[in-house]
Amino acid sequence: MQLRRLGSSGLTVSVVGLGCNNLGRPGTATESQAGTDAVVHAALDAGITLFDVADTYGAEPGLSETRLGAALGAHRDEVVLATKFGMDMRGANGPDFGARGSRRYIATAVEASLRRLGTDHIDLYQFHTPDPLTPIDETLDALDDLVRSGKVRYIGHSNRAGWQIAEAEFVARARGGARFVSSQSHYNLLDRRAELEVLPAAQAYGLGVLPYFPLANGLLTGKYSDGLAPEGSRLTHSRQQMLRDADLDQLRALGDFARQRDLTELQVAFSWLASRPAVSSVIAGATRTEQVQANAEAAGWVPTPDDEAELDEIFPPVPKVALF
Repeated sequence: MQLRRLGSSGLTVSVVGLGCNNLGRPGTATESQAGTDAVVHAALDAGITLFDVADTYGAEPGLSETRLGAALGAHRDEVVLATKFGMDMRGANGPDFGARGSRRYIATAVEASLRRLGTDHIDLYQFHTPDPLTPIDETLDALDDLVRSGKVRYIGHSNRAGWQIAEAEFVARARGGARFVSSQSHYNLLDRRAELEVLPAAQAYGLGVLPYFPLANGLLTGKYSDGLAPEGSRLTHSRQQMLRDADLDQLRALGDFARQRDLTELQVAFSWLASRPAVSSVIAGATRTEQVQANAEAAGWVPTPDDEAELDEIFPPVPKVALF
């Protein structure tokens, strides 16, 4: 497993990370603690060091954190433990008044996550979604306090536009406190909007990009290229519109591209993301040990400029709009 620095920070992560949103999720093999243990231990065996969770994940808020903390056990200090705050916990952290980037709320949320994860510190604490009610300076000051106290080692954010990334960087520099070191965004071959603002901003400010949904809910694995959803697959029971709206010619072209290079679609999708500027680790969920192993091995191919050009033809970048 290749290791990379997270942006320009001193934190080192595996190039493939385990997304833990399926831990404690109903209807999955990882709903139980035993199923979670199997997936987490398979990830450790595969050399994965980045485990990414959030306080809202699971059948009820916090369950994924609880499952992950128990599964890691004595291996806690061998990994980079990342979690998130800022989404609606449906009252689990008490009343938040919609201001989930406030000092008051952050102080409550971090203690709850530490307790569920069974640890005294979080390696990467990520602001999950923008809070329109709280000034970013208040949020950054509260997070800086957590870093100074040792409860949090590094801070990151998720789902932010380029201007929000720049604003947070400017405020952190002006106040002399902890800076965000990572940006987690929806990014894959089928959805390249992050290339317009997020990736350039991340490169400019030394942030490591952590793409999520790298396989577009499975569309980039090859199993949907005939337009049918295999029995038991995710798109049979959720986000069914994604398959209805999919360009099957595009998905078949990806399959042809992969086979011409003795690769799988999975390897192409992961390796392409891993080759993108500023990308530090590709976050992928799993519910079975074989998925973990396949994901861990999927980022070893290095596309050439000709490969990239051909993929651009299959999956065109989002056009940049001229401002003047």
